[in-house]
Parts: sequence; C-alpha cells; structure tokens
Amino acid sequence: MRKVTLQDIANHTGLSKFAVSCSLSGKAGVSEATRKRVEDAAAMMGYQRPKPADEQREITLIFHDQVDSVSYELRTMLQDGMQKEAHRLGQAVRLQWTHDADRVEAMVKDSAGIILVGPHEKKTLDIVKASGLPSVRLGWVLPLEQADHVGGTDHEAGIAVGDYLFGLGHRDIAFVQGQEGYRGRMERYHGLRESLEQHADARLHVLRFDEDGGFIPALQTLQTAGIAPTALFCAHDGLALTAVSELLARGYRIPDDMSVVGFGDFSAATQISPPLTTIRVQGGEMGATAMRLLLERIETRGQPVVAKRILIASTFIERRSSGPAPRHSKWLTPFER
Repeated sequence: MRKVTLQDIANHTGLSKFAVSCSLSGKAGVSEATRKRVEDAAAMMGYQRPKPADEQREITLIFHDQVDSVSYELRTMLQDGMQKEAHRLGQAVRLQWTHDADRVEAMVKDSAGIILVGPHEKKTLDIVKASGLPSVRLGWVLPLEQADHVGGTDHEAGIAVGDYLFGLGHRDIAFVQGQEGYRGRMERYHGLRESLEQHADARLHVLRFDEDGGFIPALQTLQTAGIAPTALFCAHDGLALTAVSELLARGYRIPDDMSVVGFGDFSAATQISPPLTTIRVQGGEMGATAMRLLLERIETRGQPVVAKRILIASTFIERRSSGPAPRHSKWLTPFER
C-alpha cells in the first residue's frame, strides 16, 4: 500500500499542504477546528508521522576490541541483549569493535546515540561527550562521573560468597585474584572482605600470581606460612577452572578437601567435574537495560539529565564444587594423611 503523504491529506480536506503540516506538527497558524479536522483525516487515512531525525538514525554499539578471553563471553552476552532489545523495539543499530578514537569520531557524526562497552580510552570518551549525543556506558566510570552506566553487582557477589562459605563452616578463605588491576575483581574482593569481617574467627587470604601457571606455587607459599585455606573464591570462572584442574591433579578432593567458587557462570562452568558453583552474571539483561536507557535518553533529549547508575543483580548458582568445610583444622596433602 502506498504511503499516505501530507499532500494526500491536503487533497482530502481541501486545505493547503502548509495548513496540514502546521496542524500535524502542532505549530501556530491554524485554528483548533482545522487542526482537529486534519488530525481526524490523518487518522482515518492511516497517515504515519515521521520520526524525529535522531530516531531515524542508527544507534551505534562500540565495543573495545582489545578483550581477553575471560571477558569475551560476557561481551557476547551484552551484545546479544542489546541487539534483541533493539529489534523488539524496532530500533536500528550498528556494531563496531574498535579502540581507534578516530573511527569513533567518524561514527558519532551520524548516530542517534552511543553505547560504549569496555575500558575505552579517555580520548574516545571525550569525543563521545563532546558530540552531545546521548550515551550509556557498560564499563567502569569514575566516581561521581556524570555518565549513565549499567553494570553488575560485583560487590554484592563477594558478600554473598563470603556469607555462603562461612555458613558452610569455612574459616580460612582465599580470594584467588590472579593478576591485579581489574576493578571488578577488586569489587568482589571488597565484598568478600566485608562479609568475613563480621566474624572474628574468619580469616581472608589473597592469592596473587601470574595466571599462566602460578596458582599452585602461590597456594604452596600460603601453606608454607602455616595458612591452610579450605575454600577459594576465584575472581572469574577461568581462574576457578585452573584451580579445580590443578588441585585435582595433585590429589585434592573437591569439595571434600577444598571448595571452589567462581564468577560469571560461563559455558565452561558446567563442562568440568565437579561442575562449578559460581555467580551468574546477567549479561543479556544488562545489554537490554542499556538499550532501553539510551532510547529513553534519546526520547527526552534536551531535558535536564541526572546521571544514572543501574545495577543488574547477579544470581548465585550452587553446584558440586563447594561443600562443608573439612573437619581437620589444617589441610594435609594426600601423602601426609
């Protein structure tokens, strides 16, 4: 069916195209009776009002392309959530994986809004801010930075794991951090510490090491110092898989001798034996929420804005890699028992 135009409505009503345009756009210059006559005719004829210019343009999803294997699965979940929500709402999107600020600058010129995923450099952030386009971040923001942000509940996850392990009787608990410098990992650590600090008999230890083969030496260093953790909270599932495989190879029984908890609930969490107790990050919902927030910002563009922080609660998934603390007060190797 041919699209109804302003001229069609003008011909039907016997009015000028200018009068029809003013009536439908809410501009002055026509009487209320004429405005109602035009609106009634437009509705009867099936006229579709054109969307504002911002809504006609695409939303640009910009993923930082220098991503490690740990983050890649989460990024895929975020992307899937954003694209499905955009499709549901009839919003066109385009996707770009880049860390090149010049490419970002070229893309913002014909975008309705921007979603940034990952730790983008200051130059990129400055370009997006200077464009004046509505934008949402799926990546850490500075304290009190006036930027919309959607994220997960890392700190709460740490608290939940601490409460869970303490409830199982564990008193020496180690946070397996691996490499330093990741804010999400530190949020999980601080949550774990907050939980265990509520109990005088709970002790928190940290395993920092090179993630390529450093786990067992780091654990042995603790044990040599007389520290015998019975539970590990790993900063991400990849570290948990390393811990489980290396502990099993050295005769540990999981969870009889050592409980292991991961973070992420990525595909490998159920592909090992025993399957991994972990925290499920709701990446799809995070992506969908970011899309909805950006569309809200586009719709209300020009109005006063107070930056939003939206956190999507993670889910605790209990499987067979965790259990009650062992009865012996200090763990002995299989050869010493």
